[in-house]
Amino acid sequence: MQKQQSNNTQRAPHKTLGPVSDLERHLPSEWWKGLFNSLYLKTDGDVVENHENTKRDVDALVQNLAIKPEDRVLDLCCGQGRHALEMASRGFRNITGVDRSRYLIRLARKRANALGLPVQFSEGDARKFRLGENTQDVVYLMGNSFGYFEHEEDDVCVLESIKKVLVSKGRIALDITNGAWMRSSFEPRSWEWIDQDHFVCRERSLTNDGSRIVSREVIVHAEKGVIADQFYAERLYDEKQISNLLHKLKFYDIEVHSGLTTDSTRGHDLGMMANRLFIVAQAPVKKAVRKVSSIKRDVLVLLGDPRLGDSIKKDGQFNAEDLETVDRLKNTLANIEGFNFQYLDNHASFINKLQARPNAFVLNLCDEGYQNDAFKELHVPALLEMFNMSYSGAGPAALALCYNKSLVRALALSLDIAVPEETYYDPSDQSASIPSIFPAILKPNYGDSSVGITKDAVVKDAQSLIDYLEILREKLPGIPVLIQEFLEGKEYSVSVVGNAGNYTILPVLEVDYSKLPREMPNILGYESKWLPESAYWNDISYKEAEIDEESRRKIVDASTKLFERTGCRDYARFDFRADREGTIKLLEVNPNPGWCWDGKLNLMAGFSNYSYEDLLRMILQSAMERYESIVEKQDQLAA
Repeated sequence: MQKQQSNNTQRAPHKTLGPVSDLERHLPSEWWKGLFNSLYLKTDGDVVENHENTKRDVDALVQNLAIKPEDRVLDLCCGQGRHALEMASRGFRNITGVDRSRYLIRLARKRANALGLPVQFSEGDARKFRLGENTQDVVYLMGNSFGYFEHEEDDVCVLESIKKVLVSKGRIALDITNGAWMRSSFEPRSWEWIDQDHFVCRERSLTNDGSRIVSREVIVHAEKGVIADQFYAERLYDEKQISNLLHKLKFYDIEVHSGLTTDSTRGHDLGMMANRLFIVAQAPVKKAVRKVSSIKRDVLVLLGDPRLGDSIKKDGQFNAEDLETVDRLKNTLANIEGFNFQYLDNHASFINKLQARPNAFVLNLCDEGYQNDAFKELHVPALLEMFNMSYSGAGPAALALCYNKSLVRALALSLDIAVPEETYYDPSDQSASIPSIFPAILKPNYGDSSVGITKDAVVKDAQSLIDYLEILREKLPGIPVLIQEFLEGKEYSVSVVGNAGNYTILPVLEVDYSKLPREMPNILGYESKWLPESAYWNDISYKEAEIDEESRRKIVDASTKLFERTGCRDYARFDFRADREGTIKLLEVNPNPGWCWDGKLNLMAGFSNYSYEDLLRMILQSAMERYESIVEKQDQLAA
C-alpha cells in the first residue's frame, strides 16, 4: 500500500478547476467509479482506517442483528474490508465482501491473506452482484455506502438486489448519514492537513432539489501542488424517508437507531460521518423453493477442428501442444458442478449438430474460426444468432469491428484514448508516402494471432520498410497494411470479465522482455505464439504489472469504454504499450481472447488467485447472467 501511495504523490500536478459557483454542475454522474483509491485512504483514513471506529460498528452489527458464527454474511460496498475482517477475526466463518473499487478489493484481499482470515472478496456493482438467490442470512452496508447513485431508482435496485440474495426473514443493516441533520448542519468549507505533506480543502452544497449533498475535495501536496480535484455526492435520507423506502419494498420490523459514534485520529472534519443513522430490518417471508439440484444444464462447447489444416498454427495443423490445451480445458470444465458439457469440433457436421441442439447454451471457444479460417471467426456467432441460440462471448458485429485494426484505432481516438502514429497502406495503391517515424512496425490491418508480425516487422529505415512490405504483400495478398510508430516502452494487458455494471477487472499484466537477446526487437509476434523453438517463445515471460495507480486507472477506464463501444461481451482483453516518453497507447482490442490455460487471460486470473476453473466459471456465468437479464427485461415489457 505504501508503494502505491508514493506513486500517487509523485505524479505531475493536477489541473484544478479553480473557483466553482455550482458544485452540482461539475459532479460526474458516475463519480464513484474512480474516487476510491489510495488517495481516498489518505483523505478519509482518520475515520475509515480507525480500528476503534470499526470495532464499535461491528459491535452494533452483532448486537442488533443477532449474528451467529455460522451465518452467511455479505459486507456490501465493503471497501478495504475493515468490517468484514473484523467480523472474521471474531470467529464469524462465512463472510463475503463485495465492492466496486478494484483498488480497495485488491487491498482487502492482501490484508485477508496477511491475517490468514478466510474472507472472500470480489468486485461487483451494488445494484447487481454475483451471489445466488436466498444465499445470505445477513447483508450490511456500513460507512455511508448507500445513496451514491444519481437517481433514487438505483438505490431501490440496491435494496432489491439485497432482498433477492437474503433468505426468508434475513436481516439487513444500513449505516447512513442523518439526512435531516446534514441538511441544516453541514460545513460549507473546511480544510485540514492529512499528513506531513498533504492537505485537503473541501466545499459542500446541497443540490437544487435538496435531495443530495455534493462535496468537492482539492488535495494538495505542499511542494508539488494540486494532485486531485474531485467531486462526489450522497443522497440524504431522514428517518421517515428510509423507513418508508424499506417498507415499500416489503422489509419489516424496521428499527432506526441514532448515536453511532465516529472518531477521527486527526480530530478534524468528520464530514458525512458526523451524524449517522443505523437502520436494521428483516427481509420478507419467502415462499419455499423446491431445490432441483440433480438437474444439470446442457452446455455445448464449440472448438476448432483438429481434423482440418490451420494456416496460423505451426506447420499448418493442430500440434501436440494444441491437443494438450484442449484436454486441459475438458478436464477443468468437468470439475464445474451443475453443467453437462459436450463438445463440437467437427466442422463438417457443424451446422447440422447446432440445429439439433436448439436449447443448449453454447460456450463459444472456436477462436480458430469456422473451418479453422481466422477470417470466419465471426461466422460462428452469426450461425448461432441465426439459430436463436444463447452463447458466450462477442457477437459477429463486434468481431468484425475488432478484426479491423484501423477502425478500432479511429474509435479509440474518438474516445480520447491515445494510439500510435499510423499510416494506412492499401495494396491497390500505386504509391504511398513512407512515414518519417522510425523505428516503425508493419502489421496486417486484418487478423489476429500475430499473423504477419515477425521480428522483421520492426523496421529502422525506409529500405527495410519497403522490403517487409513486399513480404506482406506476397504472404497476405490484398490485405491492407498498417505502418505504425514502434512503441519501445513497457507493454501491458488489461482483461475485463463480465458485462456493463458488473465487471471484474483482472490485475494488469506486463510483458517481461528482459531475457530476450538484445538484437531482437521486443514484440509479441508470431514466433512467440506458434514457434516453440524460437527465443520469443522461450525467453519472454509475464508478470503482474509494476504500474502507478494513475496509469492503471487510465488504461482500465480506456478498456471498459472500448469494451462497451465495440460491443464486447462476457470477457475481453486490451493491449497497450508506452512510447519513449511514457505515454501509454492502445495496441489492440481482443473481443474473444485466448482461453487456454497458459494464455494471458488465465495468467492474469492467477494474479488474483483465481484458478483456471474459476476463470472459465466466471466467463460462463457472465454469459448466462447476460441472457437471463435480457429475458427478465423482455418479460417486464410483456407484462
